[in-house]
Amino acid sequence: MPINEKEFNGNLFDQLTLLERLEIEAQKDNAENVLRQIAFEKKAINRKLY
Repeated sequence: MPINEKEFNGNLFDQLTLLERLEIEAQKDNAENVLRQIAFEKKAINRKLY
């Protein structure tokens, strides 16, 4: 069943929240490769939002 735009945006915001939590942990470990991938994924999600 297709979801409406509000639900879709809510899912994207949930994904951004998860990425932000992962980013905090990656920063603690200075995991540069992971931080670059997180930045890429955040950009991709933001393109879908706006």
